[in-house]
Amino acid sequence: MRGRTGRVCAVGIAGLLLVGTMVACADPGESPQGQAAPVAVTGTPTDAPLDEAVAEPSPSVSGVAGMGAAPSRRASPTPKPTKKPTRPSGPATKPRPVAKPPTETKVPPAPPKPAPTSCKPSYKGTQATRAQAKAALTDAAARTYWPTSAPELKIPLDLVKATAWQESGWQSNIYACDGGVGLMQVMPATATWMNQRFEQSYEIDDYRDNAYLGANYLAWLTKYIGDMYFESDFRLDADLCTSELNSCLLNAVIAAYNFGHGAVAQEGEPLTIPNPSYVRNVRALMTECVCLGY
Repeated sequence: MRGRTGRVCAVGIAGLLLVGTMVACADPGESPQGQAAPVAVTGTPTDAPLDEAVAEPSPSVSGVAGMGAAPSRRASPTPKPTKKPTRPSGPATKPRPVAKPPTETKVPPAPPKPAPTSCKPSYKGTQATRAQAKAALTDAAARTYWPTSAPELKIPLDLVKATAWQESGWQSNIYACDGGVGLMQVMPATATWMNQRFEQSYEIDDYRDNAYLGANYLAWLTKYIGDMYFESDFRLDADLCTSELNSCLLNAVIAAYNFGHGAVAQEGEPLTIPNPSYVRNVRALMTECVCLGY
């Protein structure tokens, strides 16, 4: 989840610089989710955890490049099998011209203001290895977050992995200047809201719980925006998107994770994508990120 930082959407875009930002939400009776803000990621995660004695490492790459800028084409991620639609098969559901009233009225806190660009993130504790981060993100994507009202709603693993890479570069112990924490850059206020709302006790600084919070927020956004604009068609398939950024639920969910649900979906208003470059970055990472091969 994030603050207000621009981004854009398109399939298979390479050479994009990545910058992270995020926001959080969730729905009654299901599971929780989180929010985060712009992060100046300073390095690519390694399999070796960071030394706990080092309060803040001094990586050599810039904050933008360290986010996973332009996943190298030299790295050949293992091809991913084509995923079958988890919602009704058939043509894409076009977004409504204006939104229906939301079915979920209890929403998370608004995203924070962007931190000063001169501020550098800090690091606390030991960084999870790539293998640990992968396992946590995979488990989070495999969960059913809406078991009662939308059990068929699924969050694609490549979306979870790409979002985490965009947000933190898979650095589990990074703390952004605006308050975003960990792999999915969840905001503390959002984590608190979700835990209270859904009677959970996820720990924001535990990398596994952080992955659940982020994936749960993606699930909440999918349900929230899907009900308002897409007639409860919750498919997050990239092939349902056209060249118009506001043509599909996938783009809207990515945008809202960065700018907050209120910047994307408003009752009686058309669907808005206020951060196109962020959407394009995440969409590119969903197919080209080196992290997909971890």
